[in-house]
Amino acid sequence: MTETPAAPSSDVVVTGANGLVGARVCAALVARGASVRAVVRRAGTAPELDGVREHVGDFTDPGFAASVVEGATAVVTTVHPMGADLESQHRVGVLGTSVVARAASDAGVDRLVHVSTAAVYDRSPGAGDVDESSPLVGDDAGDYPVTKRDADAALAGVDGITRVLLRPPAILGAGSTSVWNTLRPAAMRDDEQARRAQPDQTFSWVHVDDLAAFAADVAAGRVASSDDPATGPVDGGCVAVNVAADAATTGDYVGTVTAALGVEPQWDDGPAWTGQLVAARAHGWGWTPQVDLARALAEIDAGLRPPG
Repeated sequence: MTETPAAPSSDVVVTGANGLVGARVCAALVARGASVRAVVRRAGTAPELDGVREHVGDFTDPGFAASVVEGATAVVTTVHPMGADLESQHRVGVLGTSVVARAASDAGVDRLVHVSTAAVYDRSPGAGDVDESSPLVGDDAGDYPVTKRDADAALAGVDGITRVLLRPPAILGAGSTSVWNTLRPAAMRDDEQARRAQPDQTFSWVHVDDLAAFAADVAAGRVASSDDPATGPVDGGCVAVNVAADAATTGDYVGTVTAALGVEPQWDDGPAWTGQLVAARAHGWGWTPQVDLARALAEIDAGLRPPG
């Protein structure tokens, strides 16, 4: 694989630019010399960084999508209304993402990087290790995994643009909207049932900064195209890439959160998935995570303990 720097004319559209992942992607792109069109729905919410221009609008609208991607070199899509009802998840996550992808393809944009999720894979007990060829979830897996699975399938059907589907597991990292550093710990603090877990179950994770760095590298052209999906994006193709860091268990995560909160975990001993989310393809593209498990857990701990 040949890594190339971002071209001076790189102009990348980022949807959900005010979110946990989107904001970090914007910062990573700027650090790589790209300019960013930050798409948000509310004015004044895009990251305030040199090289970032805010574009306010609804990317599910074909007219707005066409205008915002015109002349861009790449698009990064990060939006999914997790926790919303099924209709909203489908409208925004599946249909809306497809609108942006088709607009980008029609405009001649080189690459589209979509932040998907490892939740699209079947990780039931006994499933073993999971790579990009592993079986996906069925229709009974729940609204979020199913709509993310369907968004991936919809993007696979958009021709004429190079598509990369990043599939991260639990995304760790500080932020008020962070599921794993903020929202789930709040639930564990308030609800004993939220602390119930099988400690030996695999906890696949990646830090948001490492995920954002990889998304930015791919979008800015620092990862060269290849005829082999093991070493880079395939021109005009659609390639899924797992993005996961060190091996960990649910015991590591829940134990860290409950200790910081001063509450007791509720351990179960039932069957659980104990395989690994294989990220060999991401490593083959040149990605090496910088945040190890100890640092990620220490960040969670520091964010939850009262000051003093």
